[in-house]
Amino acid sequence: MNLAALDLNLLVALDALLLEGNVSRAAMRIGLSQPATSHALQRLRDVLGDPLLVRVGARMELTPRAQALRGPLSQALDQVRGLFIPDDFDAISSERQFRLMMPDLAVELLIPPLMERISALAPNIRLDIVPWRGSAIMTAEFARMLDLVISIGNSFKGFHRQLLYTDSDALAVRRGHAIGAKLKRRDVFLSARHVAVVIRGQNEDLIDGWLRSKGLERRIALVVPGYIEALHIVSRTDLVAFVPRRLIAALAGPLSLTTIAPPLDPGIDEQFMFYPTRAQFDPGSIWLRNLVLETGRALDPPKRRAV
Repeated sequence: MNLAALDLNLLVALDALLLEGNVSRAAMRIGLSQPATSHALQRLRDVLGDPLLVRVGARMELTPRAQALRGPLSQALDQVRGLFIPDDFDAISSERQFRLMMPDLAVELLIPPLMERISALAPNIRLDIVPWRGSAIMTAEFARMLDLVISIGNSFKGFHRQLLYTDSDALAVRRGHAIGAKLKRRDVFLSARHVAVVIRGQNEDLIDGWLRSKGLERRIALVVPGYIEALHIVSRTDLVAFVPRRLIAALAGPLSLTTIAPPLDPGIDEQFMFYPTRAQFDPGSIWLRNLVLETGRALDPPKRRAV
């Protein structure tokens, strides 16, 4: 193949087509018209000698050759983009967009103070928040779309991990709850009607796995996909939620909630910040990571801050 005769913009179009598997969505991803993207697809078919996308019933599917190109093309484009990363990052004039994946409790605790700082330091920067969906979603293609991940647990493949803040769990009930104070007793706690939080990508509320390891089981009356929803429901019912203590404190005023110390203590929760290896030396990523770390660690009292 004569690379001198190849329009490298075709690789950008190819990347979008392989990610989306659809001409219209690929066009939207890269900001081209649908006819221009269709023309790029035809040129790619001619260059590679493969149809790349074929119609199967009502949908389009990637050919085996196209599937095989996804990983190598992703790596090649990341390397090319790395050639054009500036030596420094001018936050005040930057119009960069960062995409972060995090659970709702991290959004509630981190984003307001983080945006306050960004508004002062980099008013033209945009953050796109992607709901946390579990490690199973972290394909190579999806990982390429992310600048940061906030999550508990072990590292995602291709990401580095840093401790962000610590927390512990407590019981949330509405103010004036009839048995609120009695929930400190184990028997009352286990027999109370609980809201379980099962985040997308998980099979159960993490606290239930921990309780089961102790030979215990609580009474679950409702399952919701997020902590914020759990607390909103608790504020208007007699249900009980076992959730991170910091989140209860953040919403106690607006939702008229009370924090109750649980009769069982599962220990400290650790939230981590993950960032992709490819962005390790990117000045913009370094700037954002430092800002997120400062925001997260400000939640911890000095004695708990990571060294």
